[in-house]
Amino acid sequence: MRDFFRRVPGSRRPASAERRPAVPHRLLPWQVRERRFRPARLGRRGLDPQEVQDFLDQVAGELAAVYDALGQSRRETSRLKIALCHLQSERVHARNEREWDR
Repeated sequence: MRDFFRRVPGSRRPASAERRPAVPHRLLPWQVRERRFRPARLGRRGLDPQEVQDFLDQVAGELAAVYDALGQSRRETSRLKIALCHLQSERVHARNEREWDR
């Protein structure tokens, strides 16, 4: 799937696309749903391939960011579960020791 979003060798982004802000703007679901492309140049059928490729690159970047955040969230959840298990185990161990000391 990753190869599907890879840029075609020799293709070049328009100059306006190369000047990106330091903080990329987030792609929102409604922007994806409502995105429209210009027709291809005279003599060609379909949509402008460069415009579609640029949009796919942006969507792929957003998806990569979402999957990275999801992975980080899962790692944090796993870490917290392990910490909770250790804490619960320590409390049970301490309670059992108090019961034996009676």
